[in-house]
Amino acid sequence: MLTLDHQLLPINGIQLSLYLAGPEDGPPVWLLHGFPECWQSWRHQIEPLAASGYRVLIPEMRGYGRSSAPEDIEAYDLLTVCSDIQAAMAHFGQSQVCVVGHDWGAPVAWHLALLEPQRVKAVVGMAVPYGGRPRQPATTLMRQLYAERFHYILHFQTPGLAEAEMDADPARTLRMMMHNTSAAVPKDFFLQDKPANAGLFDGLEDPGTHPHWCSDAAFAVYVQTFATQGFRGALNWYRNFERNWQRTEALAERIIEQPALFLLGDLDPVGTLEAYTLRQMPSRVQYLEQHLLKACGHWIQNEQPERVNELLLAFLRRHYPAQAC
Repeated sequence: MLTLDHQLLPINGIQLSLYLAGPEDGPPVWLLHGFPECWQSWRHQIEPLAASGYRVLIPEMRGYGRSSAPEDIEAYDLLTVCSDIQAAMAHFGQSQVCVVGHDWGAPVAWHLALLEPQRVKAVVGMAVPYGGRPRQPATTLMRQLYAERFHYILHFQTPGLAEAEMDADPARTLRMMMHNTSAAVPKDFFLQDKPANAGLFDGLEDPGTHPHWCSDAAFAVYVQTFATQGFRGALNWYRNFERNWQRTEALAERIIEQPALFLLGDLDPVGTLEAYTLRQMPSRVQYLEQHLLKACGHWIQNEQPERVNELLLAFLRRHYPAQAC
């Protein structure tokens, strides 16, 4: 049976909660979760990676679970979150790593590849592509296009607004977000046709149970992740689009030169939202392997874990083999 170690690392001015598995001398693979998730979102990948000889490191990202959740919104900008992982890598003396990210974890993974071209030997993104630094912050365009219609990212911009709705019942929040962005539900959660001042879940019904791809035990971990600190820290990631854009100016001309794998579900609404970025991606990622998983929604590594593991391990064998590191 796989044994997981847990550590609390005092790094980068915060406490980072981190789970570890696999041989201590194995090549490190970092698994970075997204929103509104937790380290448990990688439950199907941990054991296959560890069994293949990799040292698997799964943080609870800043603002989540037992990791620190600073008060300041600016404490959650993208480069600061990247520096959490960089500091943890330095803590373990890691000179070569692979970084894997899903949802918000994907931009962190892509930017770590840009920031650490020598240390990051391979990078994997799931659900959220990389198309280079945009010409303007994404929220600037959203405010132009969605002045009168609802957009979840704009809804998240006002501190306290989404928290009041989401913190009232974390289990309900997670059920709603999981169901309405998975393959089983055709409704497009991210592009709902309702007024700009509507609530996040207005017009949606609580399914009453979590999706089939999330076990009772796993769902309990998700709920516990937000039971104490709520969703404030996680939502603050969304409140830094302008700051992220400003702070990444020095990276604007860089491309990702490492071998890169990108996985997307064909029913993931992010694919629609990021259509332009997807078209730009081959020009910004030099050695790119892409796969579109059929009948798959946003929660790709949970909805189709066997296929994800097959593609991930094959990519690692080619570009970051355990026996050669």
